[in-house]
Amino acid sequence: MPVVRYFFVGGTAAVVDLGIFFVFAKVLGFQYLWVAAIGFIIATLVNYILSIRHVFKSGIRFTRKQEMLYVYTISTLGLALNQAILFAMVEGLRVELMLSKLTANGCVFFWNYLARRHWVFTR
Repeated sequence: MPVVRYFFVGGTAAVVDLGIFFVFAKVLGFQYLWVAAIGFIIATLVNYILSIRHVFKSGIRFTRKQEMLYVYTISTLGLALNQAILFAMVEGLRVELMLSKLTANGCVFFWNYLARRHWVFTR
């Protein structure tokens, strides 16, 4: 099942994203929204590489360059959603930083999978 494989691929990318976020925002005190954006971009690359190896058939509908462009386009919307949730939780609701990041990542996971499956890769 692709969604189960994507869960593990997404989990690996999330570990990268959360690791970067923890070290640079939580431990070193860098501005959390900037760190979240950079970590998200790096994790998207990890997710793409693992996804084309383990989840989706690559190069069927589009060239690899086009696929990557579309994945990052979809991820830009995911990043906006991630940032909005993170900001609302940290600044508005005063939820702890890492819990806010985990919640935002969890919400965006479903967007990323469904959008990539529907618009980028074959089913």
